Amino acid sequence: MKDTLQTFAANVRDLWGPLTSELVAGCRAQLDLLTATSPKEPWLADLHAAAPANRELYRDPDHGFVLLAHAEYAGLFRPPHDHGRAWVIYAAQQGEIEIRTYGRVEESDGRVRLVQRDSMVLRPGQALAYLPGDIHDTRCLSDTALLFRFTERDLRIEDRVDHKLTRYVDRGGVWVPAAA
Repeated sequence: MKDTLQTFAANVRDLWGPLTSELVAGCRAQLDLLTATSPKEPWLADLHAAAPANRELYRDPDHGFVLLAHAEYAGLFRPPHDHGRAWVIYAAQQGEIEIRTYGRVEESDGRVRLVQRDSMVLRPGQALAYLPGDIHDTRCLSDTALLFRFTERDLRIEDRVDHKLTRYVDRGGVWVPAAA
């Protein structure tokens, strides 16, 4: 009998194809089911006990999508960033995460800065999708949180090899590209 993690992987494999609204909705629905997993399932019980900062749960050998788990702690902040050419879905299994989104603004002199667009709290059972180029940050609001991060490709390659991710830094209260 398959556990919910194996079921998730099989169902997403069946859905897989080019980026469409239907694909994103289907993957979000699968993540919704995954967040509702009983904490008694061995793979999830182990995640709660180990609380790893980053653990790969599944990597599809044919399509390349990856499911990661992240245990977070109160106040952990990940500054604004995008995921390059990749799209991702964050889903909360336990705890609360604030996610703020930004628009990239280019000034007439060519300087780039971010303007905060929105802020929301991701709670257990909720999932949010970010498409290529979307910019966001995250902050853990609860004592601990367990997040699932589904990525359509390996972001380590996207970042370290292809150099497609953009990270932002605070310069005098203004978020600007780290490379600026």
